[in-house]
Amino acid sequence: MDYKLDHIGIAVRRLDVSILFYENVLKGTLLDRYRSEAKGVESEIAIMEVGGNRIELLAPTNNTTSPIARFINQKGKGVHHIAYNVNDLDEALKELENKGVRTLEDTLRINNHGRRLIYLNPADTNGTIIEYCDYPDQN
Repeated sequence: MDYKLDHIGIAVRRLDVSILFYENVLKGTLLDRYRSEAKGVESEIAIMEVGGNRIELLAPTNNTTSPIARFINQKGKGVHHIAYNVNDLDEALKELENKGVRTLEDTLRINNHGRRLIYLNPADTNGTIIEYCDYPDQN
């Protein structure tokens, strides 16, 4: 299984302010902006490209139920997760199971860009929120 850094997710309070920072200071480009009210997401997302790398800026749309809102309340703004692109998500999940690494099963989904993703249980990753993803339509 190959693992390649796909993107870094950053929790922010104000998406417009954060986009301006990434555009004006880091010379980033806004690739997409969308809102997801799916359970367990409830965020507005801006996808930025900075120096050939992808950054997802994540702002909560519901301060009661959004996991991004909970993250900000508990830990503050900043790096929320690191995502790794895997060759085959199904195969990667089998490998995780064989190694005793749990996932947050309710996070398994396909996003607006056709990316299949799931989050690993932070209890098994030394507290880091890690996303595994693949792009089945691009294979």
